[in-house]
Amino acid sequence: MTISEKNFNKIINVFLVLLAIAMIFRKPCTLLIILFAVFNLFFIKKLNYTKQSLVLGLLIASPLILEIVMFWNNDSYLKGLKSLEKYSSLLIFPLFILGNYKRVQFYKILRYYSVITTIILLFFFVRFNVLHSELMDKYLSGKDLWEMGYVFSDSVGIHAPALNMHLAFVSVCSLFFIFYSFRLKEKIIIRIASIFIFLFSFFIILFVNTRMALINVLIGYVLVFYSEVFSKYNLRRVIGISTLLILLLGGVFFVFIQKNPFMKEKYGSIAFSYMDKVGKLDEIENPEGKLSSAFVTRLSIWKSAWELSSEHLLVGVGASEGKNKLIEYFEKTNQHYLARNKYPTHNQFLDFLLKFGILGPVIVLVYLSLPGYLGFSLKNVLILFFFFLFFSSNLTDDFLLRFDGIVFSGLWVSIFGCYWLQQTINVNKEHPII
Repeated sequence: MTISEKNFNKIINVFLVLLAIAMIFRKPCTLLIILFAVFNLFFIKKLNYTKQSLVLGLLIASPLILEIVMFWNNDSYLKGLKSLEKYSSLLIFPLFILGNYKRVQFYKILRYYSVITTIILLFFFVRFNVLHSELMDKYLSGKDLWEMGYVFSDSVGIHAPALNMHLAFVSVCSLFFIFYSFRLKEKIIIRIASIFIFLFSFFIILFVNTRMALINVLIGYVLVFYSEVFSKYNLRRVIGISTLLILLLGGVFFVFIQKNPFMKEKYGSIAFSYMDKVGKLDEIENPEGKLSSAFVTRLSIWKSAWELSSEHLLVGVGASEGKNKLIEYFEKTNQHYLARNKYPTHNQFLDFLLKFGILGPVIVLVYLSLPGYLGFSLKNVLILFFFFLFFSSNLTDDFLLRFDGIVFSGLWVSIFGCYWLQQTINVNKEHPII
């Protein structure tokens, strides 16, 4: 089979855009990953590796390598294989994306990804209003506001914190491309469309309404603003642009808060309620109705995970049994609320410590820090934000347990690695970045 280099380059970048868009939909994304791997196997001679790309590939695949090395520690090899299968993308992505590092068009991929993902979410939002109008009526009348984002996310087919983590990256990229559009003096219709995409992406983050994503996205806006405005324009221009940005975001935020007064409670009194009940949540009357948004729940989980991990520090309890052992520990220590809800660790460092022993958190630190190294090396604000977003998200959740978290990190860090290689090896003249 023959194909021109120009067409091959286009196909690779189309694949990467489609993978980025589809990662919030597990089945289509899985099919695309398989097709991407098969396509590259047909053209395996086109792959090109350097010493740097091989090292990057090993670092990206490190969670998978750890699973393989510690496979013997599983109580059930069948469950161990199932756990191992989740990390297969961490072999496929570095192998075939870094192997095509010269062809990857970093900013084009990001732009198509942020625009198309936002449009897809707009479709799902309209669909949600049509098919679940009774729920929207309930929310607009102020009833059960705490569940709004979770019900919407379920209608998309993804867990709310995972969806909002993706959307935080989309929204920060969208803000970046507003400044990019003005800097390149693109057509006015493109600039207006860029602003609309950005504002709607921010609205959806508010609608899904998870704390870490909202905090992270606001920090991301500040980083992009500093990178694209504060460091490049005079004070008068900075004040003007910042005032406009604050008015736009403030307007969206104000309208949303008017229809969702629960948000004030969620980010205020509820968040840090019952802090004296760490490890004793069953002493609270009706914990299901009071603790879903309370930080004390996570503290109780972390306390139990640490205590159980301390008994297995050398090699852990095995990848296949981590969650089951934790639930058994909840029962053993009379924490029936946590056991009933079958909570995972909600912290990636503790999750790997429990499963793999002391080596686990080391691998997590290496894996989560890799985009930080690439971002600082390139002085690239979007890569730096991704590092901050994914690192902080894994302090309060465990996204390397989930398909969407594994694919999200593996895909983007591989793409970031390509951009780093392009800058490091200086192939820009032959293969333009933008």
